[in-house]
Amino acid sequence: MHNIEPYYAWRNLYTAEGDECSPFHGRQYNEFEFTEKIYNHYLHPQWDSMGSPTLFIKILYVGYDEKFAIIELIGEWNDCLHNDIMLLKRNIVDEMVDLGINKFILLGENVLNFHGSDDCYYEEWFDELDDGWIALIGFREHVLSEFSRDNIDQYFVSGEMLNEMQWRTYRPLQLFQKVEQVLNRRIGFSHEEEFELI
Repeated sequence: MHNIEPYYAWRNLYTAEGDECSPFHGRQYNEFEFTEKIYNHYLHPQWDSMGSPTLFIKILYVGYDEKFAIIELIGEWNDCLHNDIMLLKRNIVDEMVDLGINKFILLGENVLNFHGSDDCYYEEWFDELDDGWIALIGFREHVLSEFSRDNIDQYFVSGEMLNEMQWRTYRPLQLFQKVEQVLNRRIGFSHEEEFELI
């Protein structure tokens, strides 16, 4: 896992450590020392801790004018043992929502599995977004199934068009616009069409 680096091609456009409004503002990274671990596996030092021993994040971009954030995740999403959704909500999302962010793109290619608990924090997050949304891109099928099994998929927007999106081919604003385009088109389709919520 120490070779898996957060996506870095947008660093010329945004860094969380350089954003005065970011929870990671001013953070210094040591590229030569591996200190964070998930179980017995060291993580690349560019990943940020939100307080969980198993789930780490990287805020790749925040567009304050357009009110969106793109967050990449790595590890095991474990609400059962570590209440990861509470940590994500209280330590990261709440600060963003207070600044007007109401559209979240979560990149989950490196989320290996999910262990659920109750849905209180998901419901709270969803209720605070007004006309916003939480979109999932790149999550593994078994993780999406685990979200569905625990009935928290109702708080996310996902589906084939989003989950298979080649997000690295876009710049952040383009990705946001593509996701919005899919969501807007989805509204016009019935539940039998390919854009339905999973």
